[in-house]
Amino acid sequence: MRSAHTVEQVRAAEADLMARLPEGTLMQRAATGLAVAISNFLGGTYGARVVLLIGSGDNGGDALYAGARLARRGAQVTAILLSDKAHQAGTEALHAAGGRLISPSGVEGLIRSADVVVDGIVGIGGRPGLREDALAVVQFAERFGVPIVAVDTPSGVDVDTGEAPEPHVNAALTVTFGTHKICHFIDPAATACGPVHLIDIGLDLPPAEVESLQTSDIRRLYPVPHGESDKYSRGVLGLMVGSTQYPGAAVIATSGALGGPVGMVRYVGPDTVAEAVRAAHPEIVAGNGRVQAWAIGSGLGDELDIPRIRELLDAEEPVVLDADGLKALDDSGDHVDVLATPHAGELARLLDVDRATVEAERLKHARLAAERYDVTVLLKGSTTVIASTDGQVRVNTNATPWLATAGAGDVLAGLCGSLLASGLTPLDAGSVGAYLHAAAANLASSSGPITAMSVAAALPEATRYLLGG
Repeated sequence: MRSAHTVEQVRAAEADLMARLPEGTLMQRAATGLAVAISNFLGGTYGARVVLLIGSGDNGGDALYAGARLARRGAQVTAILLSDKAHQAGTEALHAAGGRLISPSGVEGLIRSADVVVDGIVGIGGRPGLREDALAVVQFAERFGVPIVAVDTPSGVDVDTGEAPEPHVNAALTVTFGTHKICHFIDPAATACGPVHLIDIGLDLPPAEVESLQTSDIRRLYPVPHGESDKYSRGVLGLMVGSTQYPGAAVIATSGALGGPVGMVRYVGPDTVAEAVRAAHPEIVAGNGRVQAWAIGSGLGDELDIPRIRELLDAEEPVVLDADGLKALDDSGDHVDVLATPHAGELARLLDVDRATVEAERLKHARLAAERYDVTVLLKGSTTVIASTDGQVRVNTNATPWLATAGAGDVLAGLCGSLLASGLTPLDAGSVGAYLHAAAANLASSSGPITAMSVAAALPEATRYLLGG
């Protein structure tokens, strides 16, 4: 599990560690790791032209000390001082190593000829946006296509929320220390970070507010059948999806469910749609019967039966609620084991806000909906945010942009329902489902176009790979 901590948690851990170490040790650890990361990014150090953008924070000190190390290895290092409060010892170290220190005026030619620009403008305590002089220099780098390596976080993003409402740095690489920060996981800031390289500096951290699953977590959580398993003990999923208006949604969602761990799937819906489902998947059972969980909503269209859905929400079986089914949600606060899977537009309607607002503030609105509706919310998107009713958040970051295709959400709903029927909690079903869904899309895509059915077809192979089979 990758963990992302808040600024307050990181600062407390840093203060505790610095109290036990000789002065300056922590910054030297960070600077050493940063220098190595920059050298690796460049593919070498000797003769490289490195420009440091230095503000008044400690990450400016990290950048200055890293620049001194690079200068001693033969790099041409110039620091542009964007504050008169730049880290004094760091500036002295860079000067002693042969680096230059200049003001931000007349630097266009310097930026144009640079191999890399290092963003040490503001640290994790910075607010969204950039000062005018810093923005001008950053825009030179963007105009000339010079890659930027961000120190800890890209300057100008909101570290604790992943929001980026003002102009900010767009990094080709972010080098961070001690732990990930929330902005590394959640868009739009996550996109601004580029790949994130984590350097361990020995922080003792509390439990994180935001986490992201890794392959080892999938292996631990996935409900693998054992020798005594049968189709019923593996879980029976009921699917109330699709309609005569959208019969394909039923076929796609059942495909997603069959790609998961469930032992049996029941389809409940119009006879003509059931025939299409059985034609694609003869193992599907049509009609009512006992189930361990429901997946409801995909493609219901005009045949949406809100009273019937609310009956199921009040029953004991857990429910995945997707697409049209989300219209049955109310804010009574008495839902149990419900996983809602909206995209940004659907969540915007639930919260009566603009879609653009949800997309800009993904973490905030996923948490708000989880609290208001007493459900676990899986907010789909380039970074999928899964927020539980107790405030715990998981984020999935491994999706390909090609997954933005019609029917992909139906596959995810079926898969999450399969995991829910197999015994996972809504939080685990949502986070494991999002990870496997993205992994299958990556496998099916190979950096090219995909369809929802190709994603569903790739689920078994992706799961075998992730489970080590």
